[in-house]
Amino acid sequence: MTIIEKIEREQLRMDIPEFNAGDTVKVHMRIIEGEKERIQVFQGAVIRISKGTTNATFTVRKISDGVGVERVFPMHSPSIERVEVVQEGRVRRSRLYYLRNLKGKAARIKPKNRW
Repeated sequence: MTIIEKIEREQLRMDIPEFNAGDTVKVHMRIIEGEKERIQVFQGAVIRISKGTTNATFTVRKISDGVGVERVFPMHSPSIERVEVVQEGRVRRSRLYYLRNLKGKAARIKPKNRW
């Protein structure tokens, strides 16, 4: 194991729950405004997960006032307070870019049936 791999392994977070594309998640982000710090929640569907070590990311899409908003979060960022899985979705793809062209009820993701 090289020195770089050791340093990367120290930076990884292990408290992130397992989720996949299509799941609805709440991402609690630590926002710093001047001297004040607050937590802002971003809730939406995961449309993409990019795996890796310290460069792993996931993209969350939500609809805000009729406008689609996507945000890319670094998986191991210290500014992420926590990630909650609200609902697991049943999808057949790992990249859900087609949701960008859908509106209203057509953009819904079916929930995963748990027996």
